[in-house]
Amino acid sequence: MTETDFWALVTRVQPDQSSDEIAQQLRDKLQVLDDESLKAFDKVFGQQLRRSYLWSIWGAAYIIAGCDSDYAFTEFRCFLLSLGPQWYDKIVANPDILGELDQWPLVDDYAYPFVEDYDLIAGQIYEDRTGQELPFVPSGQHTPVGKKFSTKPKIMRQTYPLLSARFPF
Repeated sequence: MTETDFWALVTRVQPDQSSDEIAQQLRDKLQVLDDESLKAFDKVFGQQLRRSYLWSIWGAAYIIAGCDSDYAFTEFRCFLLSLGPQWYDKIVANPDILGELDQWPLVDDYAYPFVEDYDLIAGQIYEDRTGQELPFVPSGQHTPVGKKFSTKPKIMRQTYPLLSARFPF
């Protein structure tokens, strides 16, 4: 599984796709892979998720959608993966860049940057085929890397000026 292959599988087709559409798109693409390719995909998926297990990115998720749990943060990072490699790399380097994203999936007219169970799709397909689970690959350490973000509005506006302007709190 090359990086190019991986990104071709996870990158969403259209900016306004719902999380269900994004997940179904990945499921359809993964169904045609053989078992070894599914294992390889899952390994790369875990590696990429670990790259974004950062407090700075969690702070961005908090501003955008009030993300306040590890589970929601994983779903947020899955959404980030669906943006493709150019966006993902920029976000890992500077999460405030998300303030420049033109289109967000919406639920009840609010940004909904989450893709539920995206990280589980390969494992579900593999288990359905083989009756066995893929090897567990954690998507992060015990805590995110870096300094925990502050929820104080003044500090949030200083740390995330683009996001704070786009998603006032």
